[in-house]
Amino acid sequence: MKKWLIPVIIIAVIAFALYSWGKGFNNTAVNLNENVKESWGNVQTSYQRRNDLIGNLVNTVKGAADFEKSTLEAVIKARSEATKTTIDPSNITPEQLKQFNQAQGGLSSALSRLLVTVERYPELKTNQNFLKLQDELTSTENTIQTARTRYNEAIKPYNVHVNTFPNSILAGMLNFDEKPYFDAEAGAEKPVNVDFSN
Repeated sequence: MKKWLIPVIIIAVIAFALYSWGKGFNNTAVNLNENVKESWGNVQTSYQRRNDLIGNLVNTVKGAADFEKSTLEAVIKARSEATKTTIDPSNITPEQLKQFNQAQGGLSSALSRLLVTVERYPELKTNQNFLKLQDELTSTENTIQTARTRYNEAIKPYNVHVNTFPNSILAGMLNFDEKPYFDAEAGAEKPVNVDFSN
């Protein structure tokens, strides 16, 4: 065997090994990233379902002749803010996720105030449309929680893949950045104040 052939073979084997590693890393990262996008789409779908139900709920409540206008306006404004905040799932940053979470939290807060205020209106508490929408909202809140949990579950293998060495070297070169987890809303660690005095 010619002596010059040995270095060529060694270089070819190393090049093939690097190519295989790069291809394997990229394909796995793309696959995991698609799982993250799908999970984020499910989160957005759940929130959209809630926004649609809130619109129907507000229209039902508007029918109550003397219902507090400011309470309805707060819900409508919060709903508008929540629907304005959108995120590209392939490029989620912690700041974007925090902004999204704040907008959705504002809507949850306004909706809670609306539902507490409804307690003072016996005609609404017996309205079948209102009661059905209220049940659907409760179900949708559970769906949102499940979607957020599944999103975090999709994030973990992706982040592990792009952050472990030596994959982290390729991740930086191929723009596969770490993705943020969905954290609890600010203040969620505090106990809920329940007041039955009304």
